[in-house]
Order: sequence, then C-alpha cells, then structure tokens
Amino acid sequence: MRLIRSAELRLAELFAGGEVPGFIHLSIGQEAVATGVMAALEAVDTIASNHRGHGHCLARGVDLAGLFAEIMGKDSGLCRGRGGSMHVADMQVGMLGANGIVGAGIPLATGSALAHQVRGTGGVAVAFFGDGALAEGVLHESMNLAALWKLPLLLVCENNGWSEFSPAERQFAARSLELVAAFGIPGEQVNGNDVFAVSAAAGRLRAQAAGQGPRLLECLTDRARGHYEGDPQRYRADQPGRGLADPLDLCRGHLRRLRVSAAQIDATDAEVEQTVTAAVAKARAGAPARYADAAADVYTRLPTMSA
Repeated sequence: MRLIRSAELRLAELFAGGEVPGFIHLSIGQEAVATGVMAALEAVDTIASNHRGHGHCLARGVDLAGLFAEIMGKDSGLCRGRGGSMHVADMQVGMLGANGIVGAGIPLATGSALAHQVRGTGGVAVAFFGDGALAEGVLHESMNLAALWKLPLLLVCENNGWSEFSPAERQFAARSLELVAAFGIPGEQVNGNDVFAVSAAAGRLRAQAAGQGPRLLECLTDRARGHYEGDPQRYRADQPGRGLADPLDLCRGHLRRLRVSAAQIDATDAEVEQTVTAAVAKARAGAPARYADAAADVYTRLPTMSA
C-alpha cells in the first residue's frame, strides 16, 4: 500500500513536470482494494484492470521501474512504451491489461475465466471496475454468461462514489449487490479502505468462484484525487466524499495493535521511498519508444510463398 501511494504521488510530480505524456488516473485513497485483493489471489489467477490501474499492477508485482518507464513512454517500459498508463499489461504475472474504456476489462476477464475452466487450471479471473461501470451493458452480458456457465470469475467493484465527474447515484438507479442478485450471483460489500477486511472477503469469494461460479466483491472507498490528474474538481463543491479513514492510516493502526512498532513501519516507508526514487531514475535513463517500432507485434508476418 505504501508502494502504491508513493508511486502515485511521484507520478503526479512527473506529470506536472511534463515527463508523462497523455493523461493519468491515480488511485490514491484506493490502495487497500488492490493490495487486499491481490493478497488473496494465486499465481495462476489472471487480472483485468481499468483506467485507474497502477495500484493493481504494483500489488500484483509488476516491475516498478518498468511501470514508470511505460507510463513515461520509454522503450524499457513493460509494453515498450506503446501502451502508457491506461494499457499496462504483463502476462508474466497474469496482468491481462488496463483499459481506457469504462467496463471494457470485464469481458476480457470473462473470457479468461472461460479459459481457466476449459483448461482446468484451477485459476480465477478477476475484473476490476468502478461503480461508474455498473450501467454498462457489457457488465450485464458478462454476468449473464458467467452465471450460466458457472465461470471462475471474481468481479471487484471499487465503489468510490463517482462516475468520472458525477456522483454515481445520478447515473445508475440500482445497487451492485441488487444487480448481481438478479443473475443469481452472490456477493459481499466491505469497507474498501480496510485492507484486512478486503483481503479476508477476497479470499472467501475467490475460493467460492473457483468451484461454484462468479462472485462479486464491492469495496466502498474514496477517490482522493480528481478523475484525472489536473482535474479542477469543481463538481466536488457540494459532494465532499464518504469521509472514510485513509487506508494507510487505518492499516497503520491495525499493525500497531498487532505489536508492529512505529519504528518498523517508518523504516518500511523510508525504504519504499528509496525504491521509488531509484525506479524513477532508472526509467528516466531509458531511451524513448521509437516511432518506427509502433506497429511491431501488431501484425503476424506471413511466410513468403515460393514460386
């Protein structure tokens, strides 16, 4: 969680300094969801992320310097600088990719769940999405297929109360647990800022999904920043947020009650800051992605035909 927070804050600085092309959507305030869910997964599991997916990637274990390099458009990035912030993928750790289209990772995870089922891997596919995606038809279609075929699919709704710039309740009439119940899919709602609660619920639901079919985990959380970095957030004037405790502060309290010393926690924080600084330096030193390579790996080369 500290790694995600520190990396996101550093990305905000890099973006403000003009070192990050395009837009970035930071997950500050939502670190417990990514960390708690990933802690409950197995190595065989696959993950489809969304536009606010840096935390998912880091919690899953992607290379930190490679992530910074990707977002900064470097050839040394995880996708050689071709994807950027919203299209980070790393199949070595089961990251199917982030996605710039709201809800578009859900059918990818559904397909991956079918692959797990057909191949008998014992794995589960996880789809992260926000409450702003609850009105997307592709979510409803995916839930229907997953329920019919009893696919090993874990749907994780990061409910931060916002659909981009509007309160989510203004654009979707139902509630997520009510929605999945219509498809016969069980689910749980937890405090998404409590990493221990998230991890425990994700573990239960992952085990159920692996053998009994799709499950939903709704995590109530807060989006600390705007929809995108640089968002003026004028719409927040009369919508202050849920007032949930900061997930890092909440975790620190849990750790202290478990008799982890404040000095140990502070030492971890300092170590993480050094790690992030080193990763940024390594990414900065990388060569930029080459325009000439932009189409590489897009098309399969056809064999030459002999006369």
